[in-house]
Amino acid sequence: MSLMAGVDCELGPLSMVPAAPVVYIVDDDISVRESLELMIISAGWQPQTFASAQEFLSHTRILAPSCLILDVNLPDLNGLELQRRIVADRVGMPIIFLTGYGDVPTTVRAMKAGASEFLTKPFSDAVMLGAIRQAIERSGAALDEAAALQALQDRYASLSSREREVMTLVVSGLLNKQVGGQLGISEITVKAHRGQVMRKMQAGSFADLVHMSTKLNLPPASRG
Repeated sequence: MSLMAGVDCELGPLSMVPAAPVVYIVDDDISVRESLELMIISAGWQPQTFASAQEFLSHTRILAPSCLILDVNLPDLNGLELQRRIVADRVGMPIIFLTGYGDVPTTVRAMKAGASEFLTKPFSDAVMLGAIRQAIERSGAALDEAAALQALQDRYASLSSREREVMTLVVSGLLNKQVGGQLGISEITVKAHRGQVMRKMQAGSFADLVHMSTKLNLPPASRG
């Protein structure tokens, strides 16, 4: 079975997107893993189970809406340490923590680090299914946002260096004539470049282009 990854060198490559969202389970108790696996299958999701954090880290990532059900007390790397290692790479994979006892300080640490939910064993099927459903919805939204940003970055990368200069100056509020004066080109040439920028960026209006610039976090134009 393939699984997660990301930038971290500990993690393997991304695999193809499956039809169903993926629910990863990391728990050293086989009875917990098996009961969760059956529950997840019956809900129409794809379970992947692991007995340890290291076993989880050694598998490749499936790039799809997903969440991680993670036991706090694991034999090698505990749940909080695993969370710390993967939190930067796994923005689109909320974590549902499991613990065998009510540990308030641990809960606080996990939630501050971005945990989606913290459940105490034994938990009801309804509570777990609700937590998984919410986590998968969050995951799907995060992946959609990441894909949209990547597409925007790809469109920006298709611009020539001159088109990027024109875009930066235009969205800063300069008129075509002012842009031409700053770049040492004619107003007609600026208009041509601006038209190319609008087309390549797929901007329907000037406001769209400004919004895209903000999304891309482009540096402000120098008005020298």
